[in-house]
Amino acid sequence: MSQLDVAIMGQGFKLSCKAGEESELQHAVRYLDDRMCAIRDAGKVKGNDRIAVIAALGIAAELLATKAPEGPLSDLTMSAVRDRIDAMHAVLDSALTPQENLF
Repeated sequence: MSQLDVAIMGQGFKLSCKAGEESELQHAVRYLDDRMCAIRDAGKVKGNDRIAVIAALGIAAELLATKAPEGPLSDLTMSAVRDRIDAMHAVLDSALTPQENLF
């Protein structure tokens, strides 16, 4: 494990990560810091906790809007892929439940 000292919106944090993953963590820290500072600098949101929540929601929305990798589902967002997987689980659960009662 490696430990990194980082700053997000000027506040210091000590973070741990697996050896060799320091660069990815630094990149994530810079991305989050940029997002949070932009929200703070816009002046519409006050308080670091609120700024963090707004940044997290924006990043989550970006992630969910990301397209699936090449393949049969590549026209879907990751959120839509997750919805399809959940629907498949529901179908499997309903099909398997009667069989579980046989034992």
